[in-house]
Amino acid sequence: MHIVLSNIIITVNSKLYVKNPETSELGKKIIEQSILLIDEIGFENFTFKKLGDRIQSNESSLYRYFENKHKLMLYLSSWYWGWIEYRMVFTTNNITNPMERLKKAITIVTEKVEDDSSTLHINETILNKIIIQEFNKIIITKEIDEENKEGFFLIYKRVINRIIEMINEVNPKYIYAKTLASSIVEGALHQHFLKDHLTTITNCNKDNSPTNFYLDLIEKTLK
Repeated sequence: MHIVLSNIIITVNSKLYVKNPETSELGKKIIEQSILLIDEIGFENFTFKKLGDRIQSNESSLYRYFENKHKLMLYLSSWYWGWIEYRMVFTTNNITNPMERLKKAITIVTEKVEDDSSTLHINETILNKIIIQEFNKIIITKEIDEENKEGFFLIYKRVINRIIEMINEVNPKYIYAKTLASSIVEGALHQHFLKDHLTTITNCNKDNSPTNFYLDLIEKTLK
């Protein structure tokens, strides 16, 4: 992954696109407007025709960048997890206390996201909403094993593996580090969804965020 401080560049698996959208203004517009449109109408109702109408471009021009909307969504999710990884590495780099480093990493992967001004064509706040709503729909599919072999979830797994390493540093005797780390990352998305839509089956709310729950969980689990 390449990082330029004034303009974050996340490297995504090249098999997810036909042409890298970051290399042209149209490509960046496709990314920008697809995020906004998916947020407005949902991934199920999203089509390249609707996106083409929105950006006033032929539907065929979108296929020059992505084979289908599933690959586009995989691209968006990979970019999102790459951005999360960047923030995690940058923020925890100078923290020497293992528990404090772990808590900071968990805060980053579980908190609601604010837009990053260094990525002008990507609204991370809205992309975070999409990941909360749609990520399970792109990872729980019949094609998961083949897509995993192609490396489509490499960045997502890398985020989890970084947390696994931090858990092991805090308590190397804890035997469920992988399960705990993946449960935190995946569970935080689910808790945000419940907080926003099914409020009677979660303790998380506007005053008590999923981050608070997971910080409490690791302190009691790893002590």
